[in-house]
Amino acid sequence: MGPMNWLGVLLAALAAAGVVALFWRGRMPWGAYALALLPALMLGHALARIGPDKLAMKPQLYFMQSGGLALAFVLPAVWMLGLKSGAARAEMVRDSAAFLLAYLAMGLVFFALG
Repeated sequence: MGPMNWLGVLLAALAAAGVVALFWRGRMPWGAYALALLPALMLGHALARIGPDKLAMKPQLYFMQSGGLALAFVLPAVWMLGLKSGAARAEMVRDSAAFLLAYLAMGLVFFALG
């Protein structure tokens, strides 16, 4: 296991909250940043477990890990909650896009910091 990139965790959470704020018309409550810290920490841990050598050989793993978390866990939760609450389909699609892009932005931050 490689070292945890703590700066990456903080910046990835900020990037994710910023992307979501764009979809929420510019509002970025600090609560959204605080909530983004947990998945950023999880992604940072997963990338540390993969290790810097493998990530250097296969940089696509940054995006496979971050996008995979969104596609496998976050987006189904968005849809389940949306269907339960009777949200409009367009709203669920917009929220899904926001979270997928937010998670990919976290992967991009970790990729950029190497």
